[in-house]
Amino acid sequence: MAENEIDINGIASSKPTALGTGAEFDPVRFEVIRNALAGAVDEMGAALQRSAYSTNIKTRADFSCMFFDRELRAVAQAFTQPIHLGGLFRLVPIVIREYGSENLHPGDGILTNHPFLGGVHLNDITLISPVFYEGHIFGYVASLAHHVDVGGGAPASIGAFQEVYQEGIVIPPIKLVKREKIDDDLFRFFQENNRAKHETSGDLRAQLAANKLGIRRITELIKRYGIESLNFYINELLEYTERRTRQEIAKLPQGTYQAEGRLDDDGITNEPVLLVAKITIEKDTITFDLTGTSQQRRAPMNSTYSQTFSSCAYFVKCVVDPDLPVNAGFYGAIRVKAPEGSVANATHPAAVVGGWEVSIRWIDVFFKAISEALSERVCAGGKAMQCHAGFGGFRPGKAERSGSYYCFLETLAGGYGGRFGKDGPDAVQSYSQNTENAPIEETELNYPVRILRYELIPDSEGPGRFRGGLGLRRDYYFPDHEPTFTILADRLKFPPHGLFGGYAGKLAHYGLVDPAGKETALRSKVTFTVPRGWSVTMQTCGGGGYGAPTERDPKAVLKDVIEGVVSAQRANEIYRVVIDEVHERVNEEDTRRLRSKQSQGTR
Repeated sequence: MAENEIDINGIASSKPTALGTGAEFDPVRFEVIRNALAGAVDEMGAALQRSAYSTNIKTRADFSCMFFDRELRAVAQAFTQPIHLGGLFRLVPIVIREYGSENLHPGDGILTNHPFLGGVHLNDITLISPVFYEGHIFGYVASLAHHVDVGGGAPASIGAFQEVYQEGIVIPPIKLVKREKIDDDLFRFFQENNRAKHETSGDLRAQLAANKLGIRRITELIKRYGIESLNFYINELLEYTERRTRQEIAKLPQGTYQAEGRLDDDGITNEPVLLVAKITIEKDTITFDLTGTSQQRRAPMNSTYSQTFSSCAYFVKCVVDPDLPVNAGFYGAIRVKAPEGSVANATHPAAVVGGWEVSIRWIDVFFKAISEALSERVCAGGKAMQCHAGFGGFRPGKAERSGSYYCFLETLAGGYGGRFGKDGPDAVQSYSQNTENAPIEETELNYPVRILRYELIPDSEGPGRFRGGLGLRRDYYFPDHEPTFTILADRLKFPPHGLFGGYAGKLAHYGLVDPAGKETALRSKVTFTVPRGWSVTMQTCGGGGYGAPTERDPKAVLKDVIEGVVSAQRANEIYRVVIDEVHERVNEEDTRRLRSKQSQGTR
């Protein structure tokens, strides 16, 4: 590969020399520098979270940070949101080349959310800052944060939009920060194009604070070890990571594996979105071929290439040694063939706000494809959707901020799939989605909403030898105003699949409830006005089961019944376990008889 050539994943392949040909490798110094670099980006993440204003960042931790060397190779990253990191890995090199490193000065900061320049959806805004030392660029730090609103057709900038221009403000690479000073004109322009001015302004400043801290920590490392030594060990780290990654991939079962998955619809039409994956493991390389996937829609359910690549990278991380560092060396062994103009690689001017819904479903499909070959490392189908709930309106009442516009966003948890030797966890964010749910107390304190119900859903698990996790119910009540509410989710038609005889998890459910308790079912992608005094119920799916339900340990079934996870009736009908609820024990004789009939093909 020629100098500075970029492969299909955007990796800068040039390798800077350092220390000369006679350099000696010190393994202790290598580990110290490796962990110091990781510590620098972790500190960036901590600064961003503690400085942020919005619940979405300070509580739900919807952000990520990364450091790149002068050659734009990803070196270290903070694993706050794994799904962001493959995007940052591609975005930063593309943006710096687009803007031009020669146009940067100490203290500058480049802001962008452009989905078709290596980015993701518009809410995820990235700030990139050069690290200068003695007048030259040593590298770059980047922070990506999901802003609660960036304008567009609905509060929280989510909805069933048909093109990217309806989703909010598109920010090309612009120099928002010039020599450590925010450009007031650009900042006001940014403020005026979003609904949550207070939160987004604070969150943007928090990103700047995180980048400044990252620059300080990297500069301290340069002063301590010297440029040549630090470059030498960065290069060693990337080569070490690639070598180990390829060794790990070579240990995986060689061959080609295929699977399909579907999303309910695209948000505009009722036509399901088809995802087709072919995974080829050949020697020390893994290739994802997504040919056959649905063409991009004039609808929100389209993923950018970076979003798709993130899911592929996450899947690889799951099936190799968990101790592997993740940097350009790791990404170099991954190849992704995503046809342009498909929902896996949408092109301008496609709407992409639902891209993470598509992206995270890929992981479900990948696990399904490889399940026979790696049965002990995969799980049954899980929530595999972001499940966005976003709403906003004018604050009612006579409080200090009454009459101001507020905006809220969160993503709801759901059931994880059953695994080899373990049940799926209940009500968690699945796969590369690592956000937390907003606490009731904080939500009600800061927003004009009441959470009527926040609970696990009994009998929502996918039955299996190792059951799937339970889904989650969260009901939002608006007693004194009429907000605009958006659901951007899935799982109304295609439940999380079971594996090896396990059953599918329960489907999701969304509804609008009047004061008398009468409910109207809602689509999984819909924007509507909530009448005063009404509520919205969101009930996420359960995870799929792993193995036949009749192979589940009766004592585990008893524990589930006692804890209210499954009903005694479900235990009897599906798990074929007879529970004496009065004495809280298994009727072993009746259970043996029931399971014996099951094995003979009778019920």
